[in-house]
Order: sequence, then structure tokens, then C-alpha cells
Amino acid sequence: MTEPTTPANETTVPVLPCVSVDDTLEFYEALGFENTYKQTRPYTYLVMRRSGFELHFGKAPKDLDPAREDGGACLVMVDSVAPYHAAFVRAMRRAYGKVLATGRPRITRYRPGASRFSLVDPSGNTIVFVQRDEPMELDYGGSKRLEGLAKALDNARILREFKDDDRAAFRAVNSALRKFGEDAPAADRARALAVLISTSAALGEHGDEVPAWTAEMEGIALTEAEREQVEAELHNTLDLNND
Repeated sequence: MTEPTTPANETTVPVLPCVSVDDTLEFYEALGFENTYKQTRPYTYLVMRRSGFELHFGKAPKDLDPAREDGGACLVMVDSVAPYHAAFVRAMRRAYGKVLATGRPRITRYRPGASRFSLVDPSGNTIVFVQRDEPMELDYGGSKRLEGLAKALDNARILREFKDDDRAAFRAVNSALRKFGEDAPAADRARALAVLISTSAALGEHGDEVPAWTAEMEGIALTEAEREQVEAELHNTLDLNND
């Protein structure tokens, strides 16, 4: 007798905690999601749909503090993350008059060529959009093949793109620039200054120092290819400029 097999046609749907139905609806609808189901009694249940995927929300635990941003998480696997980030940025500008780049809710930056970015919603859930061809193995904490300022820059990339920690990235690059900057290649110095500028924009801090960093960066002689790398890093600040 052969054992029955299950068909390979499964779908996994996360159920994320929802602290406020109204706030959750407002945020996701502003981003272009459609509310396909809403229930508040006898218990909370909410379904938001966008293109080919859904996010489901249920009642949040009593001790959930959205400020900790540890309520829930979900990966959304896509062919290319850049169009999603661009669409959400446009939607935020339309709905809020600015990009929600700090606080909660917010969207993390997207560096051209990166393989992921995140949305953090009003309940502190993190929705991570991940490119399907993202490498399976990553050098967390900085590649062992690098050293000095180059290693710090690689470490900052991981801190920002995979750990959503702009402050740690800023500190790592700022410290390394002071320690290794004098002897580092020109391209690395320029990229480090660009990282300080872009992380400062994300943190909403160090504004008084940005003009000096910008002047120093612009005074570094770079090849066209190196300049493009620096401009790609500075591209991160465009979505954070809400003036």
C-alpha cells in the first residue's frame, strides 16, 4: 500500500500583530495595498493585498510595545526590489507629503544594486522585500578579504542593508575614517564620506558636519567609475530629503 502524498501547492501566509486597525489600514492603503477583509469583533483580523501577495493581521499581545519593533516579520520574495522601493517612495510622497524615513512607520533606504529593503509598520512589524537571486552566503561583520577603511565600508553595508542599523554603520565608518583615512585609497575616502552623509540623513543627526564632509568629498579626485560609486551611495539621501 502506497502512502498518500501531499500536493506541492502550499501557500504560507503570516499573521502579524496589529496594535491599531485604523493606523494599519492608513499606512498600507497609502502604499497601494487593498483592504480585502476587515473584522474588529469578536476579534481583530485584517487582510491587506498588493499585486500577488497578502499580509494578514491579528490581535496584538497585551505586552507588545511597537517601539521595540519586535512584533513580527515577513519576507516578500520578488524578482527585483528596486521597483517596489520606488513605488512605495512615490506613494509616501503623495500620501504624507514626504518619505517616512525615520521613526515608525518608515521605509529603509535602497542603495542601487542592493538586494533588499524593509518597511516597518505602525505596529512595529518589519516587512522585508528580498530579491530572489540574493546570495545565500554573506560576509556578516565585514569581509575577511578586506582591511582598514575598505573593511569598515563593507561592514557598514551589512549593518545598513541587513541589520537596519544606521547608527552602528555611522560609528564604524566614522571611526575607521579617522584611523585609516589618511592612508586609504581616494575612492574609499570618498565613499566613506558619502556614507557619513547618507547615514546622517537617515538618523536626522550631524547636520552641521555635512557641508564639511561634502566639500572634502567633492575635493577628492576620482575616476568616472569611482564617482559613480559615490553618487550611488549619495542616492540614498534623495529619498530622505523631504524639503
